[in-house]
Amino acid sequence: MLLYAIETNSLTKEFDKVRAVDNISFKVDTGEIFGFLGPNGAGKSTTMMILTTLLKPTSGNASVSGFDVVSQATKVRQNIGYVQQEISVDEFLSGRENLLIQARLNHVPKDQVEKRIDEVLDLVELTDKQKDAALTYSGGMRKRLDIAGGLLNRPKVLFLDEPTVGLDIQTRRKIWEYIKKIHVEFEMSIFLSTHYMEEADQLCDRIAIIDYGKIQANDTPKSMKTALGNYSVTFTINDLNKKSNFLEKIKEIEYVKDITIKDEKITVFSSKEAIMYSIFNLSSGLGIEINSITFTQPTLDDVFIAYTGHDLRDNVGTYDRRKEHIKMKRIRA
Repeated sequence: MLLYAIETNSLTKEFDKVRAVDNISFKVDTGEIFGFLGPNGAGKSTTMMILTTLLKPTSGNASVSGFDVVSQATKVRQNIGYVQQEISVDEFLSGRENLLIQARLNHVPKDQVEKRIDEVLDLVELTDKQKDAALTYSGGMRKRLDIAGGLLNRPKVLFLDEPTVGLDIQTRRKIWEYIKKIHVEFEMSIFLSTHYMEEADQLCDRIAIIDYGKIQANDTPKSMKTALGNYSVTFTINDLNKKSNFLEKIKEIEYVKDITIKDEKITVFSSKEAIMYSIFNLSSGLGIEINSITFTQPTLDDVFIAYTGHDLRDNVGTYDRRKEHIKMKRIRA
């Protein structure tokens, strides 16, 4: 069995003067769910399109299931499933008819088509709706049908590009259940991109944080959060003139791991619960009044800010012009 389902080395993709993917290297272990976490325009979809052979890299190399994505593109396609961000089902065809088309496109052996369609319909719980036009399906049902299509060729690696974007939280969580179920039943490696923190935390064995085309961190969600400390304290103060001195004093505390500032809110990460007492003690000694304070455990939001210097939501919705530019260039890449 292959050690790595995906392996990239100094992978770079440029569009004119825009570097969408900037010299990234990472490995995905066989059998794991690996997440690419980042805002819109960070390079997630571009990376995925290179790995699925829809784009050629400007430089660097990548292999999927042991095959080079450029020189062995046909072999790569035979071993992967790809579910793109935009739902691609034909609304005027039934669920089963959509899957029949997918089976032909993926060269599923004729004697296995019906059996495999039955299997995936059962897996995503659409057997009862298979004869209905996809036009009558909810958004969640269409996404499940899309995922079913990506499973027909029994891929070794399944790529999911923003699998729950645009869905309500209840439907999103239902899709998570299907992804977990697929992972176990098919024993496949899954590579998914997302800008939902909870999605990455719930689904992924490991996460790579990508921002401005660069990988900022790569580890398990638990390890990322633990690295910041077991405790986080977020607070605001009245006298901003004393903030710099206050922060310097906090940094001198031996069990303080990191400090971030967002919208006047100061967050201190610590390995010890005593950090709350220490902050109050310092503020009292410096004559600083604390307006509000919360005491929690670090989240992936905290991790993202610590590595990138900004909230993930700060960039959601930006880079639209670049994204459209990239789409227009793909056909000529």
